Amino acid sequence: MVSELSVENAAEWLRRHELPCDGARFTELGGGISNKVILAEAPGFRAVLKQSLGQLRTRQGWFSDRSRIFREAAAMRWNASAGRVPRILFEDPETFTIAMEAAPESAEMWKTQLFRGEASTGTARAAGLALGSIISMTWNNAEAEAAFGDQTVFDQLRIDPYYRFTAKQRPEAADYIHNLIARSAARRVSLVHGDFSPKNLLVDDDSVLVIDWEVTHYGDPAFDIGFLLNHLLMKTIALPQHAAKIAGLADTFLDALSPEAAGLIPAAFEHLPALLLARVDGKSPAEYFDAAMRERAASLALNLMQKPASSFGEVLAR
Repeated sequence: MVSELSVENAAEWLRRHELPCDGARFTELGGGISNKVILAEAPGFRAVLKQSLGQLRTRQGWFSDRSRIFREAAAMRWNASAGRVPRILFEDPETFTIAMEAAPESAEMWKTQLFRGEASTGTARAAGLALGSIISMTWNNAEAEAAFGDQTVFDQLRIDPYYRFTAKQRPEAADYIHNLIARSAARRVSLVHGDFSPKNLLVDDDSVLVIDWEVTHYGDPAFDIGFLLNHLLMKTIALPQHAAKIAGLADTFLDALSPEAAGLIPAAFEHLPALLLARVDGKSPAEYFDAAMRERAASLALNLMQKPASSFGEVLAR
């Protein structure tokens, strides 16, 4: 029985689930800090095998329920009609592993393009349309709330390590963060991806494929909007020479949101400083920030907590 997924035993896993494995090539992908991810490629076949980890790869102790992988599969099936989600092939309950169709070989992370200084408004628009679709499709949807109302994993992977942990590290921000947690918890209006970032948007031309649904729940979608804005904001700090172009992408993303999602933009800007400070002092600090960038980000975050901005341009002006 395969227990821990690896490039050495991935063929056995495929074989047990009657997926093509003859002549297959296996490559370990990044997987972030919370999963083991293997790309399987055989003639006419490309799939991604993903296994959730119970203890995440961080310096600080960080644990999460491994069954979140099946919540991810359920969320991907739920959103499959939008055509922006990989198709689930199989689930393996005994090993906390799923298989899904891989993105086209030509696709790459939006994060990679941003770090090259590329600023495609088409991609930003596609990201806004994708998130707006998720929000509007499940807006005040009782069936979605019944299926994804449990927020345990979101708390384990986002609220606790990003917000509560940061509040302990930064007492001057604690009141703001705890009040934000309470306001956000009371806003249960649609499905929330929970990790809507440029690394989870695979770009092929100007279309995007949304991956990594393990934190999906029914709750406050303003978190997703703020999460994407924060990643763009961090890129302006790391790549100041491209700040103006990235600001344009943020505006395009916001303009493309559905009407329901657009109404949450002020709440998203309340999440923004807490998310930014969390990437300095939380359990998952931004790996590409140096000391000067961390100091700049923390200063900006604390400034924005005094008075949240109402536009991305205002954030950069601060």
